[in-house]
This record gives sequence, C-alpha cells and structure tokens, in this order.
Amino acid sequence: MVEKLERLNLTWEVRDGILNHQGDHLASTLEGRIVKFADRIAYINHDIDDAVRAGILSESDIPEKLHKILGANHSARINTMVMSVVRASDGKNMIAMESDIKAATDELRGFLFEKVYYNAHVLSEEERAMGLIVRLFEYFVKHPEKMPSNYRVLCEEEPIERIVADFISGMTDRHAINVYEELFIPSTWSGLT
Repeated sequence: MVEKLERLNLTWEVRDGILNHQGDHLASTLEGRIVKFADRIAYINHDIDDAVRAGILSESDIPEKLHKILGANHSARINTMVMSVVRASDGKNMIAMESDIKAATDELRGFLFEKVYYNAHVLSEEERAMGLIVRLFEYFVKHPEKMPSNYRVLCEEEPIERIVADFISGMTDRHAINVYEELFIPSTWSGLT
C-alpha cells in the first residue's frame, strides 16, 4: 500500500511499525509499539460507541466488573487505558499496560467479539456487504478507466484484479456505498425507501 499504491517515502522505522501493527508482532521502535496500543484503545472504544448507536448494545450491557476496572463510559475507559500505558511504560525502554488493565481490556475486546462482531444482526449484513464489494470489483475490472489515475497507472505493472482489490480496500464503508449507489442505483430512485 505505502510503497506501490501511495508511493510514500517512509522511513524503515515507519514501515516496520506498519508491518508489525497487528497480532503478536512487535515493532522495532517504541513509537511503533505505542501506536499499536493507541489504535487498540481507540478501536475498542469507538466500536462500543458504534454498537450503542446501532442499537446492538447499551453501555449497561458491558459487564459491571469491566465498568469498575476500566470506567463506566467512553471517556473514563480511554483515560484508564491511556494512563495505564503511561504508568507501565514510564522510565522504561518498553511500552506496556498494567496487567490488571490489560486483562480487563482484553476481556472487553472478547465481549465485543461475542456481542458485536459476531452478533447475528451484524453477520446478517455481511452477505449484503460482500455482494456490494463483489459488484464493485466486477465493475472496475471491466472499467479500469473509471478508477483514479494513480490506480490506472499501476495496471501496467500488476494484474488488474490486484489493482482493483487495492482500490476497493482503500475505500471507507460510506465511500463504497456511495460509489455503489452512483453506479447501480438509478437516480430516479433516490429518496425512495
């Protein structure tokens, strides 16, 4: 992504941080490691907010034990998690989270997998989302000229299917839906629900 599609002139340290951002891998630098913690803290809390807005869960559904350890709302949880990383890492040549906060954070992440990510309603939307992506993929493979020029140029170096997949994977959910609607939903239907 950063070397072929965006052609960013990134340092080795930044590329290492990107490559080791997920799973059990550790970035070689403290900066890369702190970004991994920051992202996990952010996505857990944003996913809770998104799930509450979608009506999939409410704040009161989060186990009381986790509220007591991490905080009873978005801001309190983020503060608890961030300050735990600060305390556990201060003056050390490592980035860590205090063990009790890490255990609670991991438990909260497990709770989200059970109640949100694998929720029947969410999973029922998966088939529709896959259909949208497949339809976009098929369209852009047949019409590569409709992609931005920086992707079209890459078609000379890589198979079109690879470039289209990279193009679509860079879209946000909202952008993919908007492109789909522009391509496949007649404008006379707009506003009809």
